[in-house]
Amino acid sequence: MSEEILINVTPRETRVALVENGMLQEVHVERASRRGYVGNIYKGRVSRVMPGMQAAFVEIGLERAAFLHASDIVRPHATLTGENGDAAPGPTPPINELIRDGQEIVVQVVKDPIGSKGARLTTHLSIPSRYLVLLPYSKVLGVSVRIEDEAERARLKELLTELTATDLPPSGTPAATPVARTRGYIVRTNAEGQPRESLAEDIDYLGKLWTEITGNMTRARVGERIYEDLSLPLRALRDLMRPSIEKVRVDSRETLERAQRFVGQFMPELAERVEHYPGERPIFDLYGVEDEIQNALKKDVPLKSGGYLIVDQTEAMTTIDVNTGGFLGTRNLEETVFRNNLEAAQAAARQLRLRNLGGIIIIDFIDMTDEEHQRQVLRQLQKSMARDHAKATVYDMSPLGLVEMTRKRTTESLERQLCEPCPACAGRGSMKTAETITYEIFREITRAVRQFDAQQLLVLAAPKVVNRILEEDSAAVAELEEFIGKTIRFQPEEHYSQEQYDVVLL
Repeated sequence: MSEEILINVTPRETRVALVENGMLQEVHVERASRRGYVGNIYKGRVSRVMPGMQAAFVEIGLERAAFLHASDIVRPHATLTGENGDAAPGPTPPINELIRDGQEIVVQVVKDPIGSKGARLTTHLSIPSRYLVLLPYSKVLGVSVRIEDEAERARLKELLTELTATDLPPSGTPAATPVARTRGYIVRTNAEGQPRESLAEDIDYLGKLWTEITGNMTRARVGERIYEDLSLPLRALRDLMRPSIEKVRVDSRETLERAQRFVGQFMPELAERVEHYPGERPIFDLYGVEDEIQNALKKDVPLKSGGYLIVDQTEAMTTIDVNTGGFLGTRNLEETVFRNNLEAAQAAARQLRLRNLGGIIIIDFIDMTDEEHQRQVLRQLQKSMARDHAKATVYDMSPLGLVEMTRKRTTESLERQLCEPCPACAGRGSMKTAETITYEIFREITRAVRQFDAQQLLVLAAPKVVNRILEEDSAAVAELEEFIGKTIRFQPEEHYSQEQYDVVLL
């Protein structure tokens, strides 16, 4: 499989694209005016504890107060036991036993502000490096579940156990015998096949970084950032760079130099793959990325077979509807539906990754009567989701052909990063017809003349509405004028939207 990372830099915006076999799989956007907060650590103050919700609001210097749930608060004497640093099982104590109003607290952002919701926080800090994640308040040693080879998992776990058997004494103290390990680590997917030296270097790097962070903790004031995650280009190299990546092409000399220094320090064996793109044609145009981004903002997704998907993102969930469209098949209906659903499963997985859709997702496949076909479509969906870096859980197909799944959401979707609600329809996705507006205007006229005295009425409305009234409802207007005993004049306004109108008393 051929994979490339493309980095496009302009003065106020940076974009990163992951292309596999010539097809865009992921796109990440970071703007100078609105950088993400995920991974950042802040000194905060608890502004309000809500026992009824087992949560608290914390001020960390952002526009809206952030949200901290009781389950995300480090508990004294509790340990993290999951292989990915998950919280220990058992009941969570009442939140007012864990924190109090006005308390200063060090927190990390795990989910950016999305819509009207504030950022989501945790006190279970985690600091990522190239191959490891440091869990400073845990003793767990784990291996990413995405490393499936049992022998490799055992090798990495053994290496990690050996390398972290002891921790060096705190910096600034005299050299002494190392003490028992007090920190936890998770081996990341990128560590698969890496030698002992690579893990040892990461442990050393994370140790120095944690010493710097702890120093910042003592000096920081409430609302100040203690630690900031890497910028998008370096974050992409840290998280996406792997041996299968053939090239990293950067169209900015300055960003290229930073990327080369970063790769040279943390993954020198891949340093020669980072190169400058000097072409006059924009790099995203050359690879067709711009067109793919535009297509990813549409609801419909055409399939090669002639079928199509309809992707609809709402506040509660995302739904994907599968349709055969022009796909007629060659054998029988069941086989046609099966082939269409197989292709749709692959396309749906790609769209979720490309559009960065998260939360609850419902995929409405076309009904299949053959249970084996249902199993194969489900397996195809799971296989296609396996390459997604975001954690996803796919459940069995329901009797109605629906597949429920979840995908971890940490940032806004691509659409919500690049778009805003339509001012004409206020985000509904549809507008009232000219006929509906006509009858609303008639009711408003009747309401106005009952409340106020006037000799004449002037109606300002969109040209389409005015034309309809004068052409198709002229008789109704005459009847209304006779009923209210006043004349009505209509004036088209080019800048009015279809649903906008004003009734003026003269």
